Amino acid sequence: MLFYTDSPEETEKIGARLASALDGRNIPRAFIAMRGEMGVGKTAFTRGFALALGVSGVKSPTYTIVNEYRGKRRIFHFDTYRISDGDDLYSTGFDDYIETDGYTVVEWSENIEDYIPEDAIFVTISREGGECGRRIEITSKKELEI
Repeated sequence: MLFYTDSPEETEKIGARLASALDGRNIPRAFIAMRGEMGVGKTAFTRGFALALGVSGVKSPTYTIVNEYRGKRRIFHFDTYRISDGDDLYSTGFDDYIETDGYTVVEWSENIEDYIPEDAIFVTISREGGECGRRIEITSKKELEI
């Protein structure tokens, strides 16, 4: 699926659509692997995703590595920008999070490529069409319509 947005608010709406699609199909657990350069809107997408599940106040967990939110569904929001190896990743409790019911959203998933589950949903955000323009591509091995 391919989307184009012109503002952070529109990017949030696409995140909300993904969350609503997962929740509406009563999918208890999902891994969302976010990709894109710094400042492209990964956190805005996640903020919209969380808002659709009743969670506000989402901020990037750049220094804490993971933030856990409780809403209609649990959300485990990772920022793996500073993760350099498997030991660093697993010291966060990563394996426990991905085995728990809830939605794991990982910014900078490029840094943990070897640890991404096979059934992950990939969200790639890139700049396109002006300063605020974004191209958002969502792919999954499972059929997913949002």
